[in-house]
Amino acid sequence: MCSRYDLLSPPEAVRAYFGYSDTPNFPARYNIAPTQAIPVVCLDPEGIRRFRLMRWGLLPPFVKDLKRFPTLINARSEGVLAKPSFRNAVRRRRCVIPADGFYEWTGPKGKRRPFHISPRQPRLIAFAGLYERWQDPQGGEIDTVTILTCQANNTVAELHDRMPVVLEPEHFDAWLDVEAVTAEEALAILGPAADDLLEAVEMNPKINDSKKDEPGIQEPLQLSLL
Repeated sequence: MCSRYDLLSPPEAVRAYFGYSDTPNFPARYNIAPTQAIPVVCLDPEGIRRFRLMRWGLLPPFVKDLKRFPTLINARSEGVLAKPSFRNAVRRRRCVIPADGFYEWTGPKGKRRPFHISPRQPRLIAFAGLYERWQDPQGGEIDTVTILTCQANNTVAELHDRMPVVLEPEHFDAWLDVEAVTAEEALAILGPAADDLLEAVEMNPKINDSKKDEPGIQEPLQLSLL
């Protein structure tokens, strides 16, 4: 599962890692939450990687009433071909979502403990995603996206049984290229991140507030106890 994540790397580093030529200027994001606009990398009709902003929470084209449809922030990678909400997107609209890490919670309700999960050696990561363009009754259009999940690796499994699919750069081309790579072939490359890639650090509970996204909100718990 992935319901919150961060993207702190500067735009130049994100552009170099994901190989697009656009030059957007965007701020560091410490606590990205569902329904917000998030950076996404996809291919344009000419097969060139492009930077886009999309609403986090996929809306399939068949949705008529936004308020009556659940926010599809995640999709189980193992089942997307069987789900009407995702089957067209996995065949025609695959993308990657830049991140530096993500958050997970554990513990009983009311005492949930937040953890930040990120590479042991700081670096960008890429979540596998799907996107759709949704049109409201007035004709307005919005691009929406979901993050794919898979079984957790050994690091994340101590906190949750699911984790976002983390793609390595050598798999970007195959995942993004919907013309040359079938959905079945693309899905075959997905799976848990290597066990030695990530580490989990417990965070100060102030990160629980999804409305806060500012410097200082991302504070390891041990530092707050000194």
